[in-house]
Amino acid sequence: MTNDLSSLRNQYEELKALGLSLDIQRGQPADENFALSHGMLTCVGPADIVSPSGVGLCNYPGGLAGIAEARELFAEVLDIEADETLVGNNSSLKLLSDTLMWALLRGLREGEAPWNSEPRKMIVTVPGYDRHFTLLESLGFEMPTVPMTTEGPDLDAVEALALDPSVYGIVFVPTYSNPTGDTISAANVARLAAMPTANPAFTILADDAYRIHHLSDDRHEPSNLLRACEAAGNPDRVVLLGSTSKVTFAGAGLGFLGTSRANLARLTQLMGSEYIGPNKLEQYRHVKFLRAYPNGLEGLMADHAKLLRPKFEAVGQVLNRELGGTGLARWTDPKGGYFVSLDTTRPVAKRVVALAAEAGVTLTPAGASYPHRLDPGDSNLRIAPTRPPIQEVETGMAALALCVKLASAEYDAEHG
Repeated sequence: MTNDLSSLRNQYEELKALGLSLDIQRGQPADENFALSHGMLTCVGPADIVSPSGVGLCNYPGGLAGIAEARELFAEVLDIEADETLVGNNSSLKLLSDTLMWALLRGLREGEAPWNSEPRKMIVTVPGYDRHFTLLESLGFEMPTVPMTTEGPDLDAVEALALDPSVYGIVFVPTYSNPTGDTISAANVARLAAMPTANPAFTILADDAYRIHHLSDDRHEPSNLLRACEAAGNPDRVVLLGSTSKVTFAGAGLGFLGTSRANLARLTQLMGSEYIGPNKLEQYRHVKFLRAYPNGLEGLMADHAKLLRPKFEAVGQVLNRELGGTGLARWTDPKGGYFVSLDTTRPVAKRVVALAAEAGVTLTPAGASYPHRLDPGDSNLRIAPTRPPIQEVETGMAALALCVKLASAEYDAEHG
C-alpha cells in the first residue's frame, strides 16, 4: 500500500463514507464478560443473611475491614495474609482516594505528620493511568514522572527523585500496567523496597488492578511487594490495592487493600470514621459465587481470557499488517491487562485522534496517559479493545492504522 499523501487522503474519504460509529476509548468489559457473573445475581437468598463466620450481613456490626470470608479470599489474590487485608466497596481507586485523603489530613502511619506540606509530590509512571493523575491533581500533588519500562518503573529515575524530601511516594500499576501491559521485575521490586528516601513517609501505592487478568498461560507473576518491604526493613512502606471491577461487574464490585498490620490498624481506624461498615452482603455474594465457580477465581479468569484474547490478537494482527515495517509506530503485545499502548514515531497523536473521530472512531484522548494530558512527544495512544465485538475491533484498528499513516504523511509533507 502506497503512503502517497494523495492516495491516503482518498482512502480516508472512503473510510469516512462508511459512516462508522465505534468506541474503543475506555477499558470496559463486554456484555459477554459480565454474563460470566450472572450467577452472582441469584446466589444469595434469605438463608444467607448470616455468614459462615457468624456475622449478620443485614445489620451494622461486622468489622470495618470486611467480613472474614472476603478478607481471606482477596488476601489470596494479593498473596498476603487475611489480617493484612481490608475489603471495601466498589473499586481500588476509591480505596486509593481514601488512603491519600487520610494521609493528607492525619498521616498514614501512627505519629506521622500529615502529608500537607507545600510542595508535595508523588512520582507517577508514564505512560500511565489517567485516573491516578486526575486524583493526584485534585489532591494538590505535583507529579514528577518516570518512564514505565518492560521491567516496571525506571528505578534509576525513581531513586533520584526519592532523595527529594517533598516526594511522598510513587503511584503505579505493578502488573500489566495501564496502558503498556508491563510488569515490575523481581529485581526492581527489591530495589523499590530497599531504596533510601529523604521523606520517611515515602509510600509505594501499588494499584494492582490487573494482577489476575492474564490473557493466556504465558503470564507475568509479580513479586510480592509487601514481603519485599518487610525483608528490606521497611514493613510499612507499601499499600497494595485491587478490585473485582473487571472480574465480576465493573460498576458493582469490591475494592481491597493490603498493607502491614500496623498500617491496616491505622487505616481501619481512620476510614471507620467515614462509615459504620462496608456492604457485607455484597462481599458475601462475591465470596459465595467465586468459591463455587468451576475452578474458582482461576476458572473465572480463564473464561474471561477466552473472550478477551482473540480481541488482543486481532489488534496485533491488524497493526502488523497495516503498520508493520513502515516505521510509523510501535506498539505493545501485552500478556495481560486491558490495554495496548501505541506510540507514533512522529508527534501526531492528537491529529490521529482527530482524524479517527471525524471518521466515526472514538479513541482515548491523546495525552490521557500523561499528567495534565500533556504528552511531551504527542505520540502515545491507548487502545482499549475489550468491549467491542471482534469485528469492530478489527475495523477500528484498520481505521486507526490509516489515520496514523495519513497524519504521519501530513507531518512529513509539512516538515520536509
